[in-house]
Amino acid sequence: MSRNRSPRSPRVVRRDRARRWKRSKLTVALVGGPVILAVVAGSVFAAGSRHHRRQGDGEASAQPASAGTPNADCTLIVPEHPLTARGLATPYELVATDPAKGACHESHPDQAAFVEAAILTKDGKLTVYNPLVVDKGTKPAARPVRPSVPAGSTVGIWFGFNSANLTLRTSRHSNSLAQGKCVNGVRGSVFGQFAYCNAPAFFRAADDRIAHKQLAIPALGTAKDGLPCPTTRDFSVVDQDGSDNVVTHYLADARGRIAQNNAASARAMSRARRMDNRGDRHHHHDGRTRSAQAATPSDLANGSDNLLLTQFMDPALGCKPFTAPNQSSDGRATSALALDELSAAANQKAPIALIPQNDPMTRVDGRASVEKTNAYRAGVGMPALGADGDGDGAAYCRTLFGDPTGIQRIFKDKSLFEEAPSPDPATAPNLFAFLAARASGTFDDLGCDTLLGVSNPVALTADADGRVTDGVLTPLGQTPPAPGTADPGTADSASPTASASSSSSPAGDRPTASAPSSAGPSASVSAPDSAPASVPASASASGGTAKPSRWTDGGR
Repeated sequence: MSRNRSPRSPRVVRRDRARRWKRSKLTVALVGGPVILAVVAGSVFAAGSRHHRRQGDGEASAQPASAGTPNADCTLIVPEHPLTARGLATPYELVATDPAKGACHESHPDQAAFVEAAILTKDGKLTVYNPLVVDKGTKPAARPVRPSVPAGSTVGIWFGFNSANLTLRTSRHSNSLAQGKCVNGVRGSVFGQFAYCNAPAFFRAADDRIAHKQLAIPALGTAKDGLPCPTTRDFSVVDQDGSDNVVTHYLADARGRIAQNNAASARAMSRARRMDNRGDRHHHHDGRTRSAQAATPSDLANGSDNLLLTQFMDPALGCKPFTAPNQSSDGRATSALALDELSAAANQKAPIALIPQNDPMTRVDGRASVEKTNAYRAGVGMPALGADGDGDGAAYCRTLFGDPTGIQRIFKDKSLFEEAPSPDPATAPNLFAFLAARASGTFDDLGCDTLLGVSNPVALTADADGRVTDGVLTPLGQTPPAPGTADPGTADSASPTASASSSSSPAGDRPTASAPSSAGPSASVSAPDSAPASVPASASASGGTAKPSRWTDGGR
């Protein structure tokens, strides 16, 4: 039943738009086997329409949920001894943080959570493993692979989430959060879509193996534009909250059952599908439409900076990411957050995009927090804030939009990105238009207008359906061009036929300087009262309104 809703504040509107942008993910029908990550660039990142219900006998079952806005705050129950082979192979369980807001289901693209681990042996061998996530009280569609974790190995675990706030919780009768040295944010304020376990120890171990020449990080190649291939700490890649979320993929069937992305899981799901189809023969249907049980599994993926870089931007620029064998995906070479950060730490030249204090995931109640920023940085192998202005939001904005190595590179490489597929065709028809819309939203989300005292330099064109089709970058401090009047000498892209800058929100909602939070990192904390503020592009042109891509909530 629909409910009457009171008018929403601009802050809530921005937050909801941000969630829709960030929650884009990969939904691919699989034919004949698991997804091969190298081909996902042509796939559509869009929220599917799945529905869930409770079985009449009271047993938990992930089923296709009633329409409506899904609960954006979910909790992952961390299994006992998560850093061990047994703990890694034990599925994490997804449940609503507050059941009164509705259930959480892993098979729902707008609620899916993801886990990604990196295993580093004492002699420097590096592998990736993707622990599974299932609904609380359900079983996986196929038995998870048990990874090899040799004695003396160091394991790091990272989490991603396709909605607003993910909270980690210890499993029953254990102290799994302490066992895994898990960090969810600072006391009383979660990061949002990000968390980690034992990450600082992993990066310290990696540095040690590198120093002893046991682990080699490959050098960056040269992109098609003649510049070094970008990393996750490159100002042409980052947005308002860089280095967030993961590259994990899962398989999901029509009944909402989840499995790791490998051949054994695909075979098990195929057998289950055939058994379901046999049962369907007792029911009448026209023979031309397939039952829900007959639908092929889909690929669940986490919309992230890392996936955007390795699966979209890298191929467009002729670059290759740092990869390692994935133990949960038949040993195929895959990228991962940990590998991306190791590559960035070893290869990124100045200017280096480190997490700033105006990153929405590092703020506490809308204010800057040194403790939370440092806690986030520790999880991705970045140094703590320094005393030389490191982490300054204004400096970050100025480099991002005013330096040739930043967003300017995206617009100068327009011809390359226009030939590349869009992560979300419902938002933009090609990678360039997607990145232009992302840049416009990033300027607003970081509060760059207030920090720099200038208007949004990105002007967008939208078609009648609201898709962003083009963009122009104007030098900071200059007025974005009016429709059809851009001067090629001052803009980094041809003038669109109609354009409008992303709308700004009230200055009162912008990041402002404040004293750092005194709270320290906490393994398990409650969700904040509101999600991190985020403002995707909202430009009207040609009779349409620019749709926000669901790749940002402080993210894509």
